[in-house]
Amino acid sequence: MKKIAEYAIIDYTAKHGRNEPLNRKPSILFKLTILVLMIVLTACGNSPSGDGGASHESANAGDRGTITMMANLHTPEVPSKKIEQWLEEKIGSDLDIQWIPDGSYEEKFNASMATETLPEAVYLKNADMLNRLRGQIRNGMFWEIGPMLGDFPHLQKLKLEVLQNTSVDGKIYGLYQERPLSRQGLIYRKDWADRLGLEAPQTIEKLYHMLHQFTFGDPDGNGLQDTFGLADRSDLVYGSFKTVASYFGTPNGWGEEGGKLLPEFMFQEYMDTMNFFRKLHQEGLMNRDFPVTSKADQLDLFISGKAGLYVGAMGDVYNLQFKAREVNPDAIFDVHNRIAGPKGERVWASSGFGTVVLFPTTSVQTEEELREILSFFDKLMEPEFANLLRWGIEGEHYNIEDGKVVPTADINRTNKEVKPYQAIEIGGPLTIKGYLDSNFQMGVKDKAETLTRDNDSILVHDPTWPLESNTFNERGARLQQYIQDATYQYILGLIDEAGFQAEVKRWLREGGQDIIEEFNT
Repeated sequence: MKKIAEYAIIDYTAKHGRNEPLNRKPSILFKLTILVLMIVLTACGNSPSGDGGASHESANAGDRGTITMMANLHTPEVPSKKIEQWLEEKIGSDLDIQWIPDGSYEEKFNASMATETLPEAVYLKNADMLNRLRGQIRNGMFWEIGPMLGDFPHLQKLKLEVLQNTSVDGKIYGLYQERPLSRQGLIYRKDWADRLGLEAPQTIEKLYHMLHQFTFGDPDGNGLQDTFGLADRSDLVYGSFKTVASYFGTPNGWGEEGGKLLPEFMFQEYMDTMNFFRKLHQEGLMNRDFPVTSKADQLDLFISGKAGLYVGAMGDVYNLQFKAREVNPDAIFDVHNRIAGPKGERVWASSGFGTVVLFPTTSVQTEEELREILSFFDKLMEPEFANLLRWGIEGEHYNIEDGKVVPTADINRTNKEVKPYQAIEIGGPLTIKGYLDSNFQMGVKDKAETLTRDNDSILVHDPTWPLESNTFNERGARLQQYIQDATYQYILGLIDEAGFQAEVKRWLREGGQDIIEEFNT
């Protein structure tokens, strides 16, 4: 009620000004305004809750009529409203979610940012996207929220070290979704491997042999040469390249040589990785059009039985095997994480977060509005809502057995009604008490979870995460495009090693040398 009174005062001063002469005779409108305010404040004073004063801590999501947000969609269809309506009913705020397909998300985001039409909360799909926005963040396009997090019982439990990984100039602007430090590994057709007498590859050489056999050994037994080894896509980080590079001993982003930090592509191990992929490409052991292959098309190659191996998040095996069995009921998948290379068993580590949520200053006008929106996200970390976003509705999408989640057999329904909403989660098992564990009743999924935890013992970290480089912030994304393009061109055989090194020199000349010096300083 006090808020109504404050809005009445704001409305009056907007119309009549704050600096009118004190001896001016009050108007009838002013007298009526004062009378209304007295009635409102008296009613507030007599309310059952006692003190009707607004405070930072009392702001809550229910104060807002509608919360608008933009999230990336990883499924073919926009989800049904079932989970959204459940959230609206329980939390007391309407939601307006723009679901943008993952492949076009950044393009849509940039267009909305340019026209100042971003919603109140926007999800950045990965750390690279966050890095490309550092300049806009510095220029005040997004709210700094770090000083406010302590006012919210659940948001304050987010890990400081992970928040610092999302920070810009030491300031915190975003909330994050938890990610294991490394989910990377192999998902492969075990039925093919068994038919060919292959074990899970323990070395790079064995990995190559599996890909060769999956291409030329007739793994599906149909008498045709209609399969190949690796399904890959146009992503050097979350596709196959970076994970395989870690097997070769390539640093994670940056590495140390002679007491100095240098970018990964200046190490021989990066060249060794490119040579490996160049060989796979030349011999037809992978999809030849991988530099222009989307993630959806990559998954389709694997699910449909055209390719036998996928490199990525091992936890994806649950959905992939289910979908593959709709095509071929005899398809059997397995997962593997440890590949020994020149420097032993290694895998690259992420920053500990996936998506980051930012709050544009163009759409969130006041700190009060921001706190009300943050209150909504604080509620998303309550166990009831966190489990709703992750697992769906008990009895419809899962059941509880021995205290663990057992998903229902209708995974297509879960993928349509629940999976998209996992994109708007905040925090995760490490920060939410009461987060339900799972029992998927599929041994390979449990194995994937076990191997994901096992990755923690072989991690390679990026040493530049806590470091700052102004040149990297300003030009890093554009310069990295030179290296990305050159990497694809080398693998495709369009340039030789001299051509690749020419692009490295271009990177150094146009700002890369400054980045090296700033990181080392």
